[in-house]
Amino acid sequence: MKDFIIESRYLNPLTDFGFHRLFGTESCKELLIDFLNEMIKEEGLITDVQFLPPDRLGDLETDRRAIFDIFCMNEKEEYFIVEMQKAKQPYFRDRSLFYASFPIRIQAPQGNWDFRLKAVYLVAVLDFVLFDEFEEDKINVIESVHLVRETTKTLFSKKLNFVFVELPKFRKTEKELKSNTDKWLYIMKNLSRLNDRPRSLHGKIFEKLFQSAEVKRLTAEDMKAYRKSVLEYRDVRDAVSLARDEGREEGIEKGIEKGIEKGIEKGIEEGRKEEKISVIQKCLQNNIPIEVIINITGFSREQIMELR
Repeated sequence: MKDFIIESRYLNPLTDFGFHRLFGTESCKELLIDFLNEMIKEEGLITDVQFLPPDRLGDLETDRRAIFDIFCMNEKEEYFIVEMQKAKQPYFRDRSLFYASFPIRIQAPQGNWDFRLKAVYLVAVLDFVLFDEFEEDKINVIESVHLVRETTKTLFSKKLNFVFVELPKFRKTEKELKSNTDKWLYIMKNLSRLNDRPRSLHGKIFEKLFQSAEVKRLTAEDMKAYRKSVLEYRDVRDAVSLARDEGREEGIEKGIEKGIEKGIEKGIEEGRKEEKISVIQKCLQNNIPIEVIINITGFSREQIMELR
């Protein structure tokens, strides 16, 4: 791996290392609790969390498994999956449903059971736009999804809940920050670009966050892991840009001027298989990692290796 200097003062929370460091450790548990309470917006929802193993296996050895970024339970024994996703996937909504099914299944004990469930929440922090059907004057950065009755538009059940945080939609400057939610969104989007803690981000929680996020506090081993994570993050962003450029050349997407993410999604969904292959070949020529290509195109590793 080519070594490079980390010039930013604070960790990038959108890297795997930075996200886990700030939200997935016992020492920073209070940050996760405050963040979740702001994103989910249910008063008194969480006062404590217990981290659970992130690997979830199926009933059989051959079943597909899921690996969550963060998996935890609150004091009410409700389950929380917290994911950070850097690039759009063709079936990300399906993946969210698949992930949320694991905490439901593990609640079923052997023997007699009355089917009473504890609530499950999947909170996904996205570095792309998932819901592109919106009006410019009514942009919702945080989208909550529940089970609703079609005829009455009333809630069917609160046991399955999804929260999608679309960071590209957040456009407020530091001077425009009013609520605690605004401050968290601003941090998630801009932390690695800040040289000092802004005056508006005061209080115990944000003081803890900025202290924990200082790159200079990393050990030599942690710094090595963080550099690797930053490189992977850059690979993903480069691949997104590459897919955008390929889309322009091949005419894959429609309306790319409305956003890179929207263009890539429509390009992949509407483009022909040959056009997808062209994007993959371009990625391979530029030495983009296989896992990144899988995330961008939805092709399997075997299909990509055949093209290689």
